[in-house]
This record gives sequence, structure tokens and C-alpha cells, in this order.
Amino acid sequence: MLTRIAKEFHWEMAHRLPLHMGGCQNVHGHSYKLWVELDGEPDSHGMVMDYYDLKTIVEPLVKQLDHSFLCDRSDELMMRFFHENTLKVNYVDFPTTAENIAVYLLRQITIRLRESQNVPVKRLCVRVHETERTYAEVSQEF
Repeated sequence: MLTRIAKEFHWEMAHRLPLHMGGCQNVHGHSYKLWVELDGEPDSHGMVMDYYDLKTIVEPLVKQLDHSFLCDRSDELMMRFFHENTLKVNYVDFPTTAENIAVYLLRQITIRLRESQNVPVKRLCVRVHETERTYAEVSQEF
């Protein structure tokens, strides 16, 4: 029987959207929440995937982002700033919207799931909350 499991993760991160016409063009941060959902057939022990194994896959990504600045490489102002200052920064090749962060995390988790042995996942869904009332969600069938 197809079964869904989910695990929640949290991190703090700053970013900016330089082409945004509102306040988001300024440096600001969020308390992000990530929901990772997996659909699959439970194994002989009744598990789609052990929650510990899911944490082992996702937690390194969260730790990498936590208390950092997510910097779009096309943001020349911030690129110059981080070139001159040694702060925790993660560089990406996309505008740092919740939608793009969700796609990025989906791709990274997919790579790690495929490297795992015998994970019977049929679908992966990633939901990134920027605030308590807003989120972006993407999913992928396997």
C-alpha cells in the first residue's frame, strides 16, 4: 500500500532579491522550515524509509545553509561584499526565491536518495516555508 512519511527541518538564513521592487531587495533573513515527504511502498519491516536515514540525507544540506547568506552569483553587489569579507555564504546560480530554494533542495535530496541503497521511493515532495504563512512546494515522481 502506498504510504507517505514526512520529516520537518529548520534553519536560519539570509538572502536578498536585488530585482524585487519591494523590501526584499534589501538583505533580510528568515526562519526557514523544510518539509520533506516521501511516498513509497513499506518494506518488510513496515517502513518506507527510516526517519534516521532521512535525517542523515537532509541534515547536511540544512547545516550547510544554516546561519549563512544565500547569494545569487548574478548579484554583483553581494559578490563584491563577500569577496572582501569572510562570512558564511553559499553561492547559487538562481534568484533566491522560496520557489527556487525548494527546487534546489529537491534536486539535492533526489541525488542523495538515489545514492542510498534500496529506498522504495515513488515520489518526493519538498515544501520550503519562508514564514509561518508562506511556502513553496515542488515534487517529483520516481
